[in-house]
Amino acid sequence: METIPHPEIDAVQLSTVLTALSDPTRLAIVRRLAEAGCEIACSGLGDAAYKTKLSYHLRILREAGLTRTRAEGTSRLVSLRSAEIDSRFPGLLAAVLRAEREPSDLI
Repeated sequence: METIPHPEIDAVQLSTVLTALSDPTRLAIVRRLAEAGCEIACSGLGDAAYKTKLSYHLRILREAGLTRTRAEGTSRLVSLRSAEIDSRFPGLLAAVLRAEREPSDLI
């Protein structure tokens, strides 16, 4: 079985997490995973025409420590590491997802 590397939660850096979340595509993926609350097959996260771009964004999220990917046969299942991220950076994911949903008063 293929082993997919993930950073230990203690090694996850806030700047790396925020950089990963700054991209609209990756933020949409995180939102989808948060709303699902469970694993989603990579194929269910995007259009097949954008498979290369989707793989890139999923790799960035995984390397930032935001997601966990596991191999299941020929499929890859992705989940949000929300409990781990919340233990490392309390309230961060909730705040980012809430702020992204609310209109800004600064504009």
